[in-house]
Amino acid sequence: QVHLVESGGGLVQAGGSLRLSCAASASIFSFNAMGWYRQAPGKQRELVARITSGDIRRFADSVKGRFTISRDNAKNTVYLQMNSLEPDDTAVYYCNAVRSFRYSDDINYWGQGTQVTVSS
Repeated sequence: QVHLVESGGGLVQAGGSLRLSCAASASIFSFNAMGWYRQAPGKQRELVARITSGDIRRFADSVKGRFTISRDNAKNTVYLQMNSLEPDDTAVYYCNAVRSFRYSDDINYWGQGTQVTVSS
């Protein structure tokens, strides 16, 4: 069983920064991609940022230029650096890891979520 443990959420003023961490209980090389999703009250969960095993990065349009995603392979940890935070960034942020298979469905793993609140 894979466990993903997020940390780094909190309360910050608009314009501030936070760094989220996601520590995996398995080697991150075992995943085809890792990323961060978020869910605000009354809204659907949405992709924020994603990094593949081939280092291809993808970002939601709303966070491009403000957020970056990186990983430390030795620590089996993925980071989300969030700068210039806005009140609309307020949400629960979830770490995600995906294992893909040629002949069966992807397996998704999720962390428990960490709250990010941006005050105006």
